Amino acid sequence: MTTTAPEAGRSPTGERPRRPGRRPLTLRRRESRAGLALVTPTLLVVVAVIGIPIVWTVVLAFQRVRLATLRRTGLFGELTLDNVDRVLHTPGFADTLWTTVVYSAGGTAGSILVGLVAALVVRRPFRGRTIVRASMLLPYVAPVVAMTFVWQVMLDPQIGFVNDWGRRFLGWDAPVPFLSQESTALWTVIAFEAWRYFPFAFLFLLARLQAVPGELEEAARVDGATPTQRFRHILLPQLMPVIALIGVLRFIMTFNKFDDVYLLTGGSAGTEVVSVRVYQFLTARTDIGAAAAQAVVLAVVLIVFVAIYLRFFSGRREEA
Repeated sequence: MTTTAPEAGRSPTGERPRRPGRRPLTLRRRESRAGLALVTPTLLVVVAVIGIPIVWTVVLAFQRVRLATLRRTGLFGELTLDNVDRVLHTPGFADTLWTTVVYSAGGTAGSILVGLVAALVVRRPFRGRTIVRASMLLPYVAPVVAMTFVWQVMLDPQIGFVNDWGRRFLGWDAPVPFLSQESTALWTVIAFEAWRYFPFAFLFLLARLQAVPGELEEAARVDGATPTQRFRHILLPQLMPVIALIGVLRFIMTFNKFDDVYLLTGGSAGTEVVSVRVYQFLTARTDIGAAAAQAVVLAVVLIVFVAIYLRFFSGRREEA
């Protein structure tokens, strides 16, 4: 019987020898590599869709760029701080920033408050609860163009039923131009923001309310606690982390809002927020550099506000 020589590079048992200094892959390392391979496509898409536009906006913020010269603008052109200086010293910037803060804080607080009330209303079973729950999502899922048009018609001084009912039942002497009068336009836009986005808070709060153990409320009821006391000492502490999360998310979203304000008032009557101001820099003045600088300033201010909010809430939680 003849035997063949072992294949080059293999041991007599047929196994390939291990290379010096090379450790075998453990299960954890194999899982890490597999996870990295799965995440990489998504990461590349995020970088392409979000990261590159952000970098390009920051670069444009420090260059003199007009719409006519955009094609000739390079990534490493002549950098300058003139755009930022012009944005900060343009008349009305402080008023616009304050309007944005008031609009964001009011819209966020209003949406959370209305969402909390709605969640408490539909928390217990009753006939038709499913239909009521579904109808509460309508403002959030309906097209914003349709919703703003409905509000414009509803609040119109001539044909709107709000002014008609006000003259009939509330004794108004004259119709109120809610969307064109400085004393009412901003608060009307805030009310629209709270109404349109309360379903966002409603879903989060209702889910948390459904997870609260019923034994806690039952024990408090047996001890003679009133509904207000049960809400204050049992439900509200359970809801505070969710309310804080919703507050941060809604504040960020509202601070960057453009379409709601622009479709309702066009930024007139004291409702010009920073996003509308960026749009006007871009379209009316065709000044891309100033518009990008305005967007960068907006992002920095938003980061500062959110950091202060998170720091304050974190401190309150540690004290509790």
